Amino acid sequence: MRIIPVPVRSDNYAYLLVDEQTNEAAAIDIYDVPKVTAKAKEENVKITSLLTTHHHHDHSGGNEAFASQYPGIKIYGGSSRCPSMTDEVKDGDSLKVGANITIKCMATPCHTQDSISYYVTDSKTDQKGVFTGDTLFIGGCGRFFEGTGAEMHKALSYLGTLPDDTVTYPGHEYTASNFKFGVNVEPENQAIKRGIKLAEENKITTGLTTIADEKQFNVFMRLDNEAVKNATGESEPNNVMDKLRTMKNNS
Repeated sequence: MRIIPVPVRSDNYAYLLVDEQTNEAAAIDIYDVPKVTAKAKEENVKITSLLTTHHHHDHSGGNEAFASQYPGIKIYGGSSRCPSMTDEVKDGDSLKVGANITIKCMATPCHTQDSISYYVTDSKTDQKGVFTGDTLFIGGCGRFFEGTGAEMHKALSYLGTLPDDTVTYPGHEYTASNFKFGVNVEPENQAIKRGIKLAEENKITTGLTTIADEKQFNVFMRLDNEAVKNATGESEPNNVMDKLRTMKNNS
């Protein structure tokens, strides 16, 4: 499979998830329909479905235009708040793209209650990836607009059960600011320093890290770490998460 990031707005990512055998693709969080469809044409792929990670406009804002332009194509999402949704998906649901790609839907509520992360695997190449919307960012996580620290802890822990070599594809390019915060929480963490270098050397960081990396350098997935607990003044994981998010919001 090929995963093609399409930067939209100032820091959002839309994506094309391409089955290489058939050149069929799912679009993820399309937002800018002309830009994403032009990319699909440039890459000679046919969009056969649309996946929405959550209902926020900067992710789902292209759904209605897409539905109008491509009538009959399935538009998946976690609730009816996703515009033009044709099929609601729930945790554990399975979808297909082309001949070889399977998508597992993972409910990850907190940023919004309809947040769905999409775990994708290619049976032919054994590639693995996960589209995390605004739940998991490289080195960070989304704000708790509709949830609690306990829910975000549960969501990130759930994503942490994926195979270590699963490549992460978040909804925004927030990597530099996430590591700027993280290094203040865990100043001796060498993995975070590698993350800072990654952000310095790459304008686009999506697709360059894995779930294994997140466990090493994402402070929001390291709630049991002594440095993280000391930085927050908390010890219970959900309280550590709440305090970390407050600290990041104010940083």
